[in-house]
Amino acid sequence: MTVLLHGARVLDAAGIVADGWVLFDGPLIAATGTGEPPPADRAVDLAGAWLTPGFVDLHLHGGGGSAFDDGTASIVAALRTHRAHGTTRSVVSLVANPLEVLEARLDEIAGLTGTHGVLGAHLEGPFLAPSRCGAHDPRFLRTPAVADVDRLLDAARGTLRQLTVAPELPGAVAAIEQLAAAGVTVAVGHTEADLATTGRAFDAGARLLTHAFNAMPGLHHRAPGPVLAAVADERVTLEVVLDGVHVHPGLVALLAAGAPGRIALVSDAMAAAGTGDGSYALGGLRVDVRDGRAVLEGTGTIAGSTLTLDTALRLAVDVAGLDPVTTVTALTATPARAIGLGNRFGRLAPGYAADAVVLGDDWSVRAVWADGEPVPR
Repeated sequence: MTVLLHGARVLDAAGIVADGWVLFDGPLIAATGTGEPPPADRAVDLAGAWLTPGFVDLHLHGGGGSAFDDGTASIVAALRTHRAHGTTRSVVSLVANPLEVLEARLDEIAGLTGTHGVLGAHLEGPFLAPSRCGAHDPRFLRTPAVADVDRLLDAARGTLRQLTVAPELPGAVAAIEQLAAAGVTVAVGHTEADLATTGRAFDAGARLLTHAFNAMPGLHHRAPGPVLAAVADERVTLEVVLDGVHVHPGLVALLAAGAPGRIALVSDAMAAAGTGDGSYALGGLRVDVRDGRAVLEGTGTIAGSTLTLDTALRLAVDVAGLDPVTTVTALTATPARAIGLGNRFGRLAPGYAADAVVLGDDWSVRAVWADGEPVPR
């Protein structure tokens, strides 16, 4: 069945088009244009609302009261919450655990990939610096070894989209080369690496910075660290958690200016996203959420976020001062490109997935479409 969304202000990485229309033919976009639209089996007049591509989240751990570490049913339930907020495609992120546990969970995610908007898996652990472990259980951290990487790749069956590694660990550079050769997007994160070490990781094939500024050295004027290395390297995309907690909005604007087109807004959401304050679990650790801020129980350590990407959009435009095209690009085309899927997701153009978000003038979500079908809200 063909579906026509028309009368919209179409907004994607290519810019803004007034009085635009998008024609879905099943799960793909068949055509786009302006003015008088073509016939369709179903037509929806958007009456001047914004129309963007579906959001692509590279990094999230749960939502709607469910955590990804709790199995298939919990993954599906959590993604349902994020889809209602505009995130039509997600990379399922896992925290550090023993290898056999990660293998089992990677196998589950492989079975889900291609359904419910799942693009594959992200291993945020276990190859992290103990001093920068954040909300990862330090008992499960380890240095990378060829055999361990092979086990994880085999378990994922071609669906491991990204893996975060601290490049200063013994064997890390070889692991980066091994993963990159297997088509995995390697991210630098949870690290003590300096500028030079991070640069060597990028030269070895790493192409992403996990939640910039968080769980890594900051921008010191004599020791600028991983963030400057990422900004200076045009091959690299920088994840940013824009929730008012992880990074000051002014720094987000600085990153967007310094690395245009290379910022990927991510949620890093845990189970409390889309729900409320209370006590939750993240990879076996207890997390307290108060006033929307998630921290490890009894500490001040940030433990993911309660963010959904529609809120990140509003904060980017209304607080950080980013223009709408830059913001929507950071939510759609840039993250899709970062994991090698930029020719399928993140644009409103023929041949792309029929994923779209309808937004009001206040950037609130009015409707969501995924694979050419309306998403229940």
